[in-house]
Amino acid sequence: MKQLPSILLLVLWTYTGFDKMIRWEASRKSFHNQTFPAELAEVLAYTIPIVELLIALLLLFSVTRWWGYLSSILLLTIFTTYVGLIWVGAFPRVPCNCAGVLESLGWAEHFVLNLICIGIAIWGFRIERLEN
Repeated sequence: MKQLPSILLLVLWTYTGFDKMIRWEASRKSFHNQTFPAELAEVLAYTIPIVELLIALLLLFSVTRWWGYLSSILLLTIFTTYVGLIWVGAFPRVPCNCAGVLESLGWAEHFVLNLICIGIAIWGFRIERLEN
């Protein structure tokens, strides 16, 4: 039971990171369709999939799992804030650079899913803190 949060987040980050790499051109174009400058989009197109896979790697090992949970909370909070801003209409267009099955979600569902994932990361973080 104590491994469940790390397994769930490991699946999430591995799936999203590899999906962006496998569908590289589509992913890169999606980043460039976002509402931020092209230079930032280019940097994010490279860094986001790498960061997602690095977080998955952190979650694999007990010695780095605390950092994996903390990184998950941070990145998911950033993603959730961005999704929330899109959902309330803060941007002129509604871009998405989500992985595979997540593309089919509406903004409300995506927001809720992200909140659930943040909850899972906090759950795992608390388990790690209690053990150390």
